[in-house]
Amino acid sequence: IVYSTKVDGEVLSFGTSGMLYHSNKLMYDRGTKSLWHQFLGEPVVGPLGDSGVKLELIPVALTTWADWLALHPDTTVLSIETGVYPPSSYAPEDDRRSIYFRYRNTPDTIFPVPQRAELLATKAQVLGLILNGQAKAYPFESLSKELVINDTVSGQALVVVATDQVGARAYERGSYKFRLPRTGSGDGSITLTDMNDRPWQIEEEALVLVENPTERLARLPSRASYWFGWYSFHPGTQVYAGSNDVP
Repeated sequence: IVYSTKVDGEVLSFGTSGMLYHSNKLMYDRGTKSLWHQFLGEPVVGPLGDSGVKLELIPVALTTWADWLALHPDTTVLSIETGVYPPSSYAPEDDRRSIYFRYRNTPDTIFPVPQRAELLATKAQVLGLILNGQAKAYPFESLSKELVINDTVSGQALVVVATDQVGARAYERGSYKFRLPRTGSGDGSITLTDMNDRPWQIEEEALVLVENPTERLARLPSRASYWFGWYSFHPGTQVYAGSNDVP
């Protein structure tokens, strides 16, 4: 999860409190020492606890370094030479030496989570979003099979796309329906095709119609998480159940 740390024009600095709520960390801001839900981006205890403040969610994509670099060759990288922990502490997630390898590869949580649902496995990965107050989760298992999902949530038409190159992400889709993505020749670009066979470029902030770049469909904030985490904080969530679920 990535948030903007700017609140009312002030940039906040955050740290890890070491405490958990529903097996999800509580962070704190160094200015007021208020505790914040990491999952919701909201303060819960301390001077900001009843303020109604909420951090802005910034869309992210989980992909490989090679695919990201092909799309964004001018990317800068945060060094693992931090001076705090040795570089070996930042081993890739699939490396048995990584800190949370065992946790990611066991079926349950370390600490109790009181609010659960058996619709999906506890640690099934989902892409979650909230539109007009309605939460919906898209299992990665479904995304890996369908790649492109045209859906409607609380009256909002959207398309969810998942490829190795761009990860899983959601966009507005207006009155369009989209088909499977296509990869550009050598430049790393990815396009979706609408039902009129017009290609739309997948960009970080929007889908852009190739023949008329002024026509754009905005990206929607979403987050990848374990099912137990998403459900704990959004117990009224809908769950995408496959192509028959599309309105």
